[in-house]
Amino acid sequence: MPSPTGAVLIARALHELGVKVIFGLVGIPVVQIAEEAIALGIRFIAFRNEQAASYAATAYGYLTGRPGVCLVVGGPGVIHAMAGVINSSANAFPLLLLAGSSETHLVTKGGFQEMDAISLLAPHTKISIQASLDSIPQSLTNAYRTSWYGRAGTSFVDLPADVIQEVGEEESTHIVPLPSKPAADPDRIRQAAILLKSAKAPLVIVGKGAAYAQAEVTIRKLIDQSNIPFLPTPMGKGVLPDSHPSNTASARSTALEGADVVLLLGGRLNWILHYGEAPKWNHAVKIIQVDISAEELGRNTGDASLAILGDINLVASQLITALSGWTYSTSSPYVSTIRSSAAKNEGKARQAAKSSKIPMTYAKTFTTIKDTLDQLSPLNDGDIVYVSEGANTMDISRSIFPVSHPRLRLDAGTHATMGVGLGYAIAAHCAYNLPSPEGLSESSSSHKKVVCLEGDSAFGFSLAEVETMSRYGMDILIFVINNSGVYHGDSESSDDWLEKQKLTIAGKSGKGGLRSSSLGWEVEYEKIAEMCGGKGYLVRTPDELAKATEEGFKASVPVVVNVIIEAGTGQKLEFAWQNNSKKTKKTAAKL
Repeated sequence: MPSPTGAVLIARALHELGVKVIFGLVGIPVVQIAEEAIALGIRFIAFRNEQAASYAATAYGYLTGRPGVCLVVGGPGVIHAMAGVINSSANAFPLLLLAGSSETHLVTKGGFQEMDAISLLAPHTKISIQASLDSIPQSLTNAYRTSWYGRAGTSFVDLPADVIQEVGEEESTHIVPLPSKPAADPDRIRQAAILLKSAKAPLVIVGKGAAYAQAEVTIRKLIDQSNIPFLPTPMGKGVLPDSHPSNTASARSTALEGADVVLLLGGRLNWILHYGEAPKWNHAVKIIQVDISAEELGRNTGDASLAILGDINLVASQLITALSGWTYSTSSPYVSTIRSSAAKNEGKARQAAKSSKIPMTYAKTFTTIKDTLDQLSPLNDGDIVYVSEGANTMDISRSIFPVSHPRLRLDAGTHATMGVGLGYAIAAHCAYNLPSPEGLSESSSSHKKVVCLEGDSAFGFSLAEVETMSRYGMDILIFVINNSGVYHGDSESSDDWLEKQKLTIAGKSGKGGLRSSSLGWEVEYEKIAEMCGGKGYLVRTPDELAKATEEGFKASVPVVVNVIIEAGTGQKLEFAWQNNSKKTKKTAAKL
């Protein structure tokens, strides 16, 4: 039997590590690796752009709890895939990036797609290494392990063309078991329990780190036993059901402003949580951070003396024991205030959903989709995965679509990355509807429908991946929420838009032409699906939307529903989560 090539050795190492899916885009020389991997039963999902492939691999890592693998060519392939590298690092998702490169003997000579990828990626990865022919199993194992252990992130392995093509000796690797997880210092657990018991307004914040850690069973027990109100971060939704009576998401601001002791499980005090600072938070709040990553403890307003280093599952279990026999009063003034605020906000949302305007509003659009999906899929069964991106589309839909199981909602995440939606949708389809690596848990063994809610701007980043979905028979349902612009658009009608376009073409954009946030007027995005073998629908009314939703949900091919909603509202272009106005800063300074 002839000696195996480097490509064979790489594919075998990945197979022995338990890799089931590789996302990427091939070319010379990495196509040989992909073909050898396919021959071993690994599924290769070939994208139209490395950027989307790298996003898919990051999401797959988050959903499965083991590194997603992305394979690209060198040079420009690596440059495009850097989007996923940064996204992975910012979100603490495990990613293993593999890339081809020039033959080692051609370095500095101007070889094909020659680039020093190690130097480029080293600052943004946990480890960046170049494999040699005799170190392939060791290099891949170390990179896989490094991206996975501790705080998850990206590992990069550079694979020179001569390493891929030459023959070598096989060395076996093995599936990398996750090491024993650290429990917390008992003294810190006792301290936290005392603080929570003495708090007048305790709050638990559940971050996406808790979802990634698959800590839902333990955290649900903690909340059910203690009655402490909880607030999920956007991707922490589902660790506890949105319908849980202790959920404060409908009164988020009130919950944060009133809390005096906060237990932060798998979240970071970054922009999503307003850095833990007043005026969004009580200026005297005590924050108990729980994290697997020591460097996160004490960041911003976090108090390192209260922080707990350890695995969320084990820490929550320790707290359950420490808080045994104690429950927080659900009739406390803090809970009463939260309930009052939630009732008021939910009433406003219900009223907004009753709008009969045509074009439809965001609230009416999402409520129509939700009501139709509720009729098609039993409530709370975990058979729908929601992916959302686009500022208004993502923010408004978050409160309308309930989630009862973890890891069933994906959005732009910590880095607020636009363009992740279709890659994430493909990753979700692979994670839940293909055989999973041995030992991984899933919310349900049944087929999951992936529902993608896309702003028209966000959809434009990666719309070619609809063809990828079609090629692999993925029955993903995509809604493009089309207001003809970024944020709000700027035109009320096609005539208005055409007039502004004429001014822009004539070089008079500064005198009433198209704004920088304008997109094409009512672009027919549904045709993208039709030309790829899927189904497309253009809808303008609630009845049309409900019908398209039902047909799209039942379809066995990719579906794009192009939903024309109100545009050109003239609202100020701002992001509600940031609140960086001078007024806000002055208010904070006074507290």
